[in-house]
Amino acid sequence: MQLPRLMMESTQGRIGITIRSANVSIEQEPADIDIKQPPAKLEITTTPGKLTIDQTQAWEDMDLKHIFRRIEEAANRGKQDVLEGMSRRASQGNEMMRIENKGNPMPEQAKQNSERRPFEFNIGFIPSHFSVKTNYEPAQVKVEAEPQKPMIEVTPKKPIIGYSPGEVTIDMQQKPSLHIDVIPPEE
Repeated sequence: MQLPRLMMESTQGRIGITIRSANVSIEQEPADIDIKQPPAKLEITTTPGKLTIDQTQAWEDMDLKHIFRRIEEAANRGKQDVLEGMSRRASQGNEMMRIENKGNPMPEQAKQNSERRPFEFNIGFIPSHFSVKTNYEPAQVKVEAEPQKPMIEVTPKKPIIGYSPGEVTIDMQQKPSLHIDVIPPEE
C-alpha cells in the first residue's frame, strides 16, 4: 500500500535591522577673563651726596691767610722765639760761668749772635701738592617696593551640547512561510 507523500516547501524569515548612530556635538566658548594689575607701591628716599672742599692750606700757601690764623701764627712764632732766646742766653751764660775751662766763649758768642741763620729753600710749588682737601659722602638711595596682587575675574561659559539619539529599526524583510503539498500515491 502506498501512502501519500507530503511535499514541504519552506521559506526562511528574514529580519532587517537599520541602525542610525547617535550624534553628540559639543561647543565650548572661551571664558570671559578680566585681569587688572594695580601698580606696585614704590617709595624712594634719597639722601643727597655731600662734597666738601677745604682749600685753607692752598690759600695759606699763597699767603692769603685769615687774620685769626695770622695772629695765631705770630703768637706761636713769638713764643717759640722767646723760648729759643731764653735757652740760648741760658746756655751762653753757662759758658761764660765756666770761663776757667780754658775757652774763650765771648768771641764765639758774638759771632753766633751777629750772624743770621742761612736761608734754605729748594724747589717749591704754590700752592703745595695736595693742599686742597676734598671729602665726598656718596648719595644714598633707599627703594622700598610693595608688589600688588593682580585682580582676576573669570566668568565661565556653559558648553552647548547637542544630542540626537540613535535609533534601531527592526522590520521583517521576508516573512517565513511553510507550504505543504500532499502528493497522492501513484497507482
